[in-house]
Amino acid sequence: MSGARDQVARLLALVPYIQARREVSLEDAAADFGVRPAQLVKDLNVLWFCGLPGLGMGDLIDVDMDALEGDGVIRVSNADYLSRPLRLDSSEASALVVALRALREGAGDDVRPIVDRTLDKLEAAAGDGAAVAARVDIRLPEGLDRVAAVRERLERAVEERRQVRLDYYVPTRDESTERVVDPVRVVDADGHAYLDAWCHVAEDQRLFRLDRVSAATVLDTPVEQHEGLAPRDLADGIFSPSPEDLPATLVLGPAARWVAEYFPCEEVDEEPGGGLRVRLRVGDPVWLVRLMLRLGGAARLLDPPELAERVREVAAAALAGYEPAAGP
Repeated sequence: MSGARDQVARLLALVPYIQARREVSLEDAAADFGVRPAQLVKDLNVLWFCGLPGLGMGDLIDVDMDALEGDGVIRVSNADYLSRPLRLDSSEASALVVALRALREGAGDDVRPIVDRTLDKLEAAAGDGAAVAARVDIRLPEGLDRVAAVRERLERAVEERRQVRLDYYVPTRDESTERVVDPVRVVDADGHAYLDAWCHVAEDQRLFRLDRVSAATVLDTPVEQHEGLAPRDLADGIFSPSPEDLPATLVLGPAARWVAEYFPCEEVDEEPGGGLRVRLRVGDPVWLVRLMLRLGGAARLLDPPELAERVREVAAAALAGYEPAAGP
């Protein structure tokens, strides 16, 4: 299976790859990209409809389908503009400057120097447009401003190696909890900021989303030493399934295929009609119940059966709330 994100990344690399070789066999290209030839043909059929905004059908990237189908050779043309340097007009540069300045306000200490260097280069190139953007008053929304303050406090605790008392909202249980943690680092992943820490309540390493932290008090007590504690690798997402987590098997309809792209799956198999059968690990059964309710008729939970029954019970209770009240 090839997800949409993988396909976009492949398409971005495929054009310069072919342009550098002028032509390449389908088998060689598939081997270099680590996919089946049939998948690469699907990619090329998408590439056929790509080009700059505002262009017509005759101006889009051209794939020589006769050569592809007859000789198994890939050739593309009308894509030279992809090798030209990107040029921004004044309004585009101004918008980018404003966005970067807003990003800087909510970024951590490790990100701000990168943003500053980018801004220096962009403002020098943008001229008057950057001067206009510099007069824009950047104010974070109240929620983001609070998260930025919490982040600054937690980053200081990490640097000073001090424990933190958190008031933390747990959405799966719809309750606020208080816990003491030993912070490891503050990290960004999947569009949110997290505290990676050892939790003394769970007696394990946990990630805490900063927008769910209502209070963070840095304590005078130093962090404790924990065997095997190290910054978590979030390259594949914030959830790292373990063998102890609950295994679950789902059948996804075409409208729910995105689940296999967003969550780590141990097995993914094609189903008739464009669906998928996936096997994944679940750290919290409540999360899976909510996912199934969100998917509705686009998915079925096959295993574990007791959790499938729980989904049916919760769904039936929710539907009962829509029944008309009985008459007098």
